[in-house]
Amino acid sequence: MRGSDPLAPPWPDLLIAAGRRSVALSIALRRRSGGAIFTVQILDPAVSPARFDLVIAPRHDRIHARHAGGNVIATLGALTRVTPARLAEAAAASAPTLGHLPHPRVAVLIGGASKTHRLDRATAAALGERLAALSREQGAGLMVTASRRTPADCAAVIREHLGSASAVMWNGQGENPYFGYLGLADAIVATSDSVAMVSEACTTGKPVHLIDLPGGSAKFARFHAELRERDLARPFAGRIETWTPPPLDETARVATLVRARLGLA
Repeated sequence: MRGSDPLAPPWPDLLIAAGRRSVALSIALRRRSGGAIFTVQILDPAVSPARFDLVIAPRHDRIHARHAGGNVIATLGALTRVTPARLAEAAAASAPTLGHLPHPRVAVLIGGASKTHRLDRATAAALGERLAALSREQGAGLMVTASRRTPADCAAVIREHLGSASAVMWNGQGENPYFGYLGLADAIVATSDSVAMVSEACTTGKPVHLIDLPGGSAKFARFHAELRERDLARPFAGRIETWTPPPLDETARVATLVRARLGLA
């Protein structure tokens, strides 16, 4: 591409690339360097994993089952940005504005429309009603945040149905308090439409309850089934359940495996 840096030495020891837009560049750099670069491709590249030194992809994509060989690492869900330190820092920043909320404090993560799921006003109204009932019947304090995929009218409907509930809903202005909500939460309720969002919720080691949105796919069904099998997440049945799931820390596990492949373990 005009204006880009040339693909020339000195080569890095490690290249980590993610998504299909990066595939051609990753392959070209590996070839141009004569194999001097150890290439790690995150997510299904839609080409043979043999074109890279290592491919890291969610187990529900089944790339590890389609391609024989030892250079595919299958993960449960997505690699995440969640760490205990990040949650603690964000929780400390958010605490002054949320101290009035009663316990159990519940982080509510709302997704939206996608290729596989739908969120319309009727669904949003039903979701808002269920959340208001949770606050009313279990005395929960709700910390609600919507994603970039949440239609504005659906967010407004949810806010309206929360009414006088013990709830704070991010207004979309400024930085999303997402990590602060996760850090302060006793439990988490998340819509089921985002592998990344659900994976981040499960990385906290807190009880996670999933609310299905209309739609879905076989991949999502496999992902959710494995979370249930490991008791990392349970369906939302109107109440917050209490259990202690192990934190889902696939990022740390994968980092250890990559270091081992590089001889750094």
